[in-house]
Amino acid sequence: MRLIPAIDLKGGRCVRLLRGEFSAETSYEAPPLELLRSYRELGADWLHVVDLDGARDGSMGNRAIIAALAREPGVLLQVGGGLRSEAAVAEVLGLGAARAVVGSAALDDAAQVMRWLEHFGAERVALAFDVRLDAAGTPRVATHGWQRQSGLTLWDALASFPAGLVRHVLCTDVGRDGALTGPNTDLYARAVRHSPHLAWQASGGVRGAADLRALAACGAAAAVSGKALLENLIPREELRPFLPGA
Repeated sequence: MRLIPAIDLKGGRCVRLLRGEFSAETSYEAPPLELLRSYRELGADWLHVVDLDGARDGSMGNRAIIAALAREPGVLLQVGGGLRSEAAVAEVLGLGAARAVVGSAALDDAAQVMRWLEHFGAERVALAFDVRLDAAGTPRVATHGWQRQSGLTLWDALASFPAGLVRHVLCTDVGRDGALTGPNTDLYARAVRHSPHLAWQASGGVRGAADLRALAACGAAAAVSGKALLENLIPREELRPFLPGA
């Protein structure tokens, strides 16, 4: 399993939200470019970047920073946040991102996103489903920067896409995102059992190396972590098994 560090951008700064709430924001002083270089030095070969301004407003407000990050050698970018049209996907790929991450559009217009997957390829477009668990423990998908609840289950959302068209799926448990409460390993184990052909990226709650080992045991292809790495909560030597360049 690969560890993918995450940077969330808002107004040009690196921030983290607690459980997807824009009103519960922690800002970090380190510039995004400095963070990318520190993660590359650790051994990371991918960086997950979310344009929170785009996720909320639908416009990619941090494109200059994203372009600068993409120019750095040795680390590939996957970028999401507000990619709701083919032109927006093409723009982020044109800035140098290796992969565009599409969230809300995959629910709002699955047929359109299928065309993007066919056009750009399954390695260059990932689907992102942000979920909240209902009272029965069923993962239901939130959209538009976590501000709207769709009512669809994660499994309903996946059913809109033919097997073989999608390769990478990022699933975030919004209730654990930024909370350092541990990942929802049951959710990701269910996801892998449901769709073992997908490369699942697990996001939300990672707080230590034991969590990374647990996600690997679930069958996750990658773990996306922001706060635990930003706050240096995991010793460097414990990160090495999950960083290809370490």
